Amino acid sequence: MDNIYLFMLIAITVLAVADIVVGVSNDAINFLNSAIGSKTLSMRTIMIVASLGIFIGAVFSSGMMEVARKGIFVPAQFEFGEIMLIFMAVMITDILLLDFFNTLGLPTSTTVSIVFNLLGAAVVMALIKISAHDTQTFADLGTYINKDKAVTIISGILLSVFIAFSVGALVQWVSRAIFTFNYEKKIKNFGVLFGGVALTAITYFIFLKGLKGTPYYKELKGVLEGNEIFVILGSFVFWTVFSFIFEKLTKKTVLLVVIAVGTFGLALAFSGNDLVNFIGVPMAAYHSYEAWIAGGMDTTMSMAVLDKKVPAEPLLLFISGSIMVLTLWLSKKAKTVAETELSLSRQGDTHEKFQPNALSRAIVKGSTTLSNYFGAIVPKSIQEKINKSFEKPENAIALTKDQSIDAPAFDMIRASVNLMIAGVLIAIATSMKLPLSTTYVTFMVAMGTSLADRAWGRESAVYRVAGVLNVIAGWFGTALGAFIAAGTVVFLINWNPAVMTPILLLITAFLLYRNYMSHKNSSNKGIDEDSLKETGSRSVQGVILESAGNIANVVKRGNKIYSNAVNGLSKQDLNLLKKNKKQVDKLSDEVDSLRDNIFYFIKNLDETSIRASSFYINILGYLQDMTQSLEYISKVSHKHINNNHQKLKFSQIKELKEVENVLETLFNDTKIAFDSHSFEQIGSIINRKKELFDLINSKIVKQVSRTRTEESSPKNTTLYFSLLLETKDLLTATMNLLEEYYNSHDSSVEPATITTPNTAEEE
Repeated sequence: MDNIYLFMLIAITVLAVADIVVGVSNDAINFLNSAIGSKTLSMRTIMIVASLGIFIGAVFSSGMMEVARKGIFVPAQFEFGEIMLIFMAVMITDILLLDFFNTLGLPTSTTVSIVFNLLGAAVVMALIKISAHDTQTFADLGTYINKDKAVTIISGILLSVFIAFSVGALVQWVSRAIFTFNYEKKIKNFGVLFGGVALTAITYFIFLKGLKGTPYYKELKGVLEGNEIFVILGSFVFWTVFSFIFEKLTKKTVLLVVIAVGTFGLALAFSGNDLVNFIGVPMAAYHSYEAWIAGGMDTTMSMAVLDKKVPAEPLLLFISGSIMVLTLWLSKKAKTVAETELSLSRQGDTHEKFQPNALSRAIVKGSTTLSNYFGAIVPKSIQEKINKSFEKPENAIALTKDQSIDAPAFDMIRASVNLMIAGVLIAIATSMKLPLSTTYVTFMVAMGTSLADRAWGRESAVYRVAGVLNVIAGWFGTALGAFIAAGTVVFLINWNPAVMTPILLLITAFLLYRNYMSHKNSSNKGIDEDSLKETGSRSVQGVILESAGNIANVVKRGNKIYSNAVNGLSKQDLNLLKKNKKQVDKLSDEVDSLRDNIFYFIKNLDETSIRASSFYINILGYLQDMTQSLEYISKVSHKHINNNHQKLKFSQIKELKEVENVLETLFNDTKIAFDSHSFEQIGSIINRKKELFDLINSKIVKQVSRTRTEESSPKNTTLYFSLLLETKDLLTATMNLLEEYYNSHDSSVEPATITTPNTAEEE
C-alpha cells in the first residue's frame, strides 16, 4: 500500500508535464493575439520574444506557489493519504478539462480550472471525513476550507472580468479619439509621448511590480521602495528619448517596439502568474511526500507542513519554463484557440464563428437604445467631433470575409493598448499574490478595446456579443465542471486507491490521445477541393471564367446529393440519407457565403463593370435555387424513412431511377463543359430542356393515374409528387443558369476544346 503514493507522485509529475502542454496551448492567446492580430511583426519574431518572456517569467514565479498548497484548503486538517488523493484527482481532472476546451477551440481559464479543482476535491474529501466522524456535521466543513482566501481568489477572478473590460474600453476610446484610424499622421507628433507612456507602464508594472514576491525582489527592495515616483519619471524620460531616437534612426513607428516589449512583458506576466496552475500541485505533492518520508511514513500524519513557506526549486522552474517554450512553438491547438479571440475582435467583417441567441440580441438592442438616449443628450457638435476620430480611412478597400482573415485584425494602436492594459493588470495581481485569470483579463481587455473601437457594428454586434457570452459561459462551465469532476474523481480514488488510480490514468491517457487525433485529423483536412471559391474579376467574361469552377462543383455535388436521395429511398438507408442532409447543408452554407460577399464584390468594381455585377448576382440566385431544391429533396426523403413510412413502390423507384439517370447525364455534361470552359457547348445541353421536362411530366401523369386506381398510401403519394415537382424546380434553376452563361458568353473569345467524358472521369 505504501508504494501507491510513490506511484501517485510519479503519475502527478507526468501529468504535470502534460498539463503544461495543454495549459500553454490554451493560454497562448493571452500573449500572442495582439501581436498576431496587428501583423506588424513576423511570426518568428513574435514567437522568439514571447519565448523569452515565458522562460524568464517561469524563473520568477515562485511567489505564487503557495496558492496550491494552502490557498484553498487548510492542510493541517488533512492527513498525508488524503492530501495525495486530492492532488491526484486535481491533476487528472485539470488536464482533461483544459484539453476538452482546447479541442473545441475555446479559451478557458487555467486559474479557474485549478482553483475549482482544488476546491471540489477538498470539499468532497472533507465531507468523506465528516461522514466518518461521530461528532462533526456539515456545518464543520468551514474548518477544512480556507474560506477567506478562497472567496478572495474567486471574487478577484470575477471582478477582473469587469475591470479588464472597462479599463480596456476606456483607454482604447481615449487613444482612438486622439490618434484616429488615420494614426500615421498624428503618430509623428504624439507617437514619441505615447511610446514613452506605454513602455513606462509596461516596464514598471511588469518588470518591477511583477518581481514582488519572487526570491529576486529582496535585492531590489531597498532601491525601489520609497522611490517609486523617481523610477516612474526616470523610466518615462528614458523611454521617451528612446522612442525619439528609434523613430529618427529607423524611420519606423515606435509602436513596433511597444508591441514587441508588450508581448514580452505579457508573456512574462502570464508565466509568472500561471505557472502555479501547472506545477503548483505537483510541487506541493512532492513536498508532502518528502515530509511523509521524513515523518516515518505515517499515512495518517497531519499535513500542517504545507502551511510553511517553501521556496520553489530553481531546477524545476527551469525545466517547466523550457517545456512551456517548446509547447508554444509546437502546439497546433494554440492556433485553434487563438482564432476565437481574433475573430471576435477583428475590425472588419469575417466569417462569424458563433450564432446569435436571444440574450445577445437583447443586449445589442438594449445597447442601441441606450446609445440613442445618450446621443440625444450630447450636443451634435461634440458628437460630430468624436465621430470624426472614429471614421475609417476613405481609401480603404472593402475586403471580403475570406480576405479579412489574411488581413490585420486591428491596427497597432489597439494592439499596443491590449498589451499594455492586460500586462499591467496581471502584473498588479501577481504582485498582490492573487492568481488572477490571465485568460479572463486578456480576453476581456481585447473585447473592451474592440467595443471602444466600434469593431462591433450593426452588421456584426449580435454575433460578436454571442461569442463573448459563449466564452464567458464556458468559464462558468469550467468552474462548475472542475468542481464536480474533481469531487467525483477523489471520491472514486478514495473508494479503492490501488485499483481506481491506474484505471483513471488509463482513461485519461485514452481521452487525451483521442482528442489529439481528432484535432489532428480536422486540422489536416484543409480546404475541400470541391468547395466554392469567391470571384475577384471585374468583367463579365472574367466572372464567367472564374465562376465556372463553382458551377462545375455545384452540379457535381448536386448530382451526388440527388443520387443519394433516390438510393436512400430505394434501400431505405437512413444513414445514407442522414449524411446526404449534411452534404446539402454544407453546399447551401457555401452558396450563402458567396451571396454574403456580393457587397464586397460590387464595392470593388469600377464604373465600367456594372454588367459583371448583374451577371454575378443572377448566377448566385440560380445557385441558391438549385441548393434549395436539393435541400428539400434531401429533407423529405430523410423524413419519410426516419418516420418509418411505407417503402415506395417498385414502379415509383424505377421511375425515379429513370429521372436520376437523365439528370446524371445532364449534370455530367454540364460539369465537363464548365471544367473545360467550353461555354458554346452549353447550347446543345439547353436544347434538351423540353425533353427533360416532358419526362418528368409523364411521371407525374402516371402517378396521378396510379393514385386514382391503385395507390393506397397518402404519405407515398405526397412524397412522390414532392420529389417530382421539386425536381422540376431544380431543372428550371439549372436551365436558367445555363442560359445566363450561354447568353453572356462572348463568342469572339476562343473557347477551350471540350474534354471527353473519359478524361473528365480520370480527373
